[in-house]
Amino acid sequence: MNLGIIGQAAGLFAVTNIDDIVILALFFAQGAGHRGSTVRIVGGQYLGFAAILVVAVAAAFGATFLPESAIPYLGLLPLALGVKAAWQAWKNHRDGEGEEAEVKPGGPGLPAVAAVTFANGGDNIGVYVPVFATAGTGGMSVYVAVFLVLVALWCLAGRFFATRPVIAKALARWGHILLPVVLIAIGALILIEGGAFGV
Repeated sequence: MNLGIIGQAAGLFAVTNIDDIVILALFFAQGAGHRGSTVRIVGGQYLGFAAILVVAVAAAFGATFLPESAIPYLGLLPLALGVKAAWQAWKNHRDGEGEEAEVKPGGPGLPAVAAVTFANGGDNIGVYVPVFATAGTGGMSVYVAVFLVLVALWCLAGRFFATRPVIAKALARWGHILLPVVLIAIGALILIEGGAFGV
């Protein structure tokens, strides 16, 4: 296996997914102390990223599932999830429920993590397609394999940051506010940078 292409794949993954570590740390902080939350977060991350890869590989072979003009509208997914999380945090605060009420749901669900991962990676598809198309079938399979290994590393990094005492304390105190803010910001950024709604 060509080490050069492995290095290129690792570099491409890191550059296009650096923001995922922050989101993963927030998800892991939200799921702290809940049985099965790690499995749901990692599973959701893999499911969302696998969907990105399926679309990118299909597009590289010429079978575009999503028209390019639709990709910016993927920003509506994290935006909607962020608004929902903000509403839940506000409702819990208004009802005078403490931290016990905030942790009842058991952390983020697999579909929510997958949706955020896919929506946040919508712009990645535009980067991956030409790279995959020029890499050929053999090179493309190396990229996909390296990406899937690095998803696990990203999950470990997110969990690591979420469990550092200083970071964990800050996320436990402010995570219910940070998560909606980050999701809404990501959604808005995807919509604006993609030119959705003519903005």
